Amino acid sequence: MTDESTEHVPPVSTISVVGVQFRYAGAVHDFDAGALPLQCGDRVVVQVNRGTSLGTVTVAPRPVDASECAGMPRVVKRADHREFAREEANLRRAAEAQRICAHRIHERRLAMKLIKAECVFDASKMIFYFFAEARVDFRDLVRDLAQTLHTRIEMKQIGNRDETKLLGGVGPCGRELCCSSWLREFSSVSVKMAKEQGLSLNPSKLAGMCGRLKCCLRYEYETYLELGRALPPVGHTVESVKGNGVVTRHNILKQTVMIRREEDGLDVEAHLEDLVAKKAP
Repeated sequence: MTDESTEHVPPVSTISVVGVQFRYAGAVHDFDAGALPLQCGDRVVVQVNRGTSLGTVTVAPRPVDASECAGMPRVVKRADHREFAREEANLRRAAEAQRICAHRIHERRLAMKLIKAECVFDASKMIFYFFAEARVDFRDLVRDLAQTLHTRIEMKQIGNRDETKLLGGVGPCGRELCCSSWLREFSSVSVKMAKEQGLSLNPSKLAGMCGRLKCCLRYEYETYLELGRALPPVGHTVESVKGNGVVTRHNILKQTVMIRREEDGLDVEAHLEDLVAKKAP
């Protein structure tokens, strides 16, 4: 028997959405894939604010409620040999523009270091990334470059971390830098993270290729905090089967503490199960 009181629920309309990346280890942006049968690794032409751009599909198509995708930019097409040829031409043009810009900066003795030149996909604009310790008046430089290259010029000042991400390199661990290989966003890193992990506070060992604190200092930080909560704080007096005394040091990974015994002043290592009770500090 049909329940006439049951309301008819309209079907939910969905669209196919893919994640597209424009630069290796860069941010991933969502685009409406329409009816295109795309998969990870496909090169695609997509709509962007400045026209069209060439990117790589890094997140496979997934259904998303159409109501959540209002105004989402679309994937125009899967790239073919014409787009690849344009990309190669843009790379050659950017390399020549970088050479010219570096020469102009040297001529004007500007206090700035040119990092990279980038030509947008439709060749309507050239972007120059540079590093400088302070503000630089580059208005004459921009006018000169615009007349020489016959295109719009944009100058972007970047920091130490962004410079290293663009240039890439190999870290002291022997692997390619995290920022240039897979790390998409920078997070804040502090000396406190090194202290919590018992690392040496030698600046030369804590600094990465960019001269800032290494991004990897935060990878295991939360784990060390979680493990450290189970251990009595340094400076507290504890009772243990190995003798009573004051906690002088932690070994977080082994989950042990060093206790300076009251009776003889010797340091002994005790596991958590060796502790009988805690006394007030």
